[in-house]
Amino acid sequence: MSDITLPGNPPIAVKLRRSAQARRLSLRLSQIDGRVTLTVPRRLPEREAIGFLRDKEAWLRGHLEARGDDEHIAIGATLPVEGILRQVVPGQGRAVTLGNGTIAVPGPEDRIAARLQGWLRTLARDRLAEASDRHSAALGLPYTRLTLRDARSRWGSCTADGALMYSWRLVLAPPQILDYVAAHEVAHLAEMNHSSAFWAVVERLYGDWRPARAWLRDEGGSLHRYRFGD
Repeated sequence: MSDITLPGNPPIAVKLRRSAQARRLSLRLSQIDGRVTLTVPRRLPEREAIGFLRDKEAWLRGHLEARGDDEHIAIGATLPVEGILRQVVPGQGRAVTLGNGTIAVPGPEDRIAARLQGWLRTLARDRLAEASDRHSAALGLPYTRLTLRDARSRWGSCTADGALMYSWRLVLAPPQILDYVAAHEVAHLAEMNHSSAFWAVVERLYGDWRPARAWLRDEGGSLHRYRFGD
């Protein structure tokens, strides 16, 4: 079985993956890059896989429409900064500056995306370090280091030796979402699990974490729509 294209407006490219472990058909839409993958049990006839895909077409198109297209960062593009949608405009001088619904980025146009990404990473480090320091102090347990990545599968992590890792894209989300993720990872300094004791620590540090967790589940994937030339 080869990859197929589901006809329509627009056509949808579907990656077909045979799996010896799969016991049933499963359809996955990546919120990160919009890729559609249909996992098929190894011996299932191709016609059944295509029939399943056609049955799910309305669902798939609805979710693709909700995700939206990727936003390639350049002058005129829009992206959220700490949850506030802003338009990228040409800047003056040397510093990136926030205006009323804008983010002004100086320099040549071919460097706009890289310069803005660098500025966002610096802002993310400042915000995440402040939140991690605050939650760590409240917990009474120090972390060893803090690093940023453009992680695709998780928003943060905490290792057994107390190292914290975060996705810098959290700075695109509303501040309470970033703060929740920091509280979540710092809580692992006390409970390296997701037990009821762990969630009690998160609640002590952050408060009611459920709305923030739901936001990440429902909206977090959209933060990966913003492309900086990568």
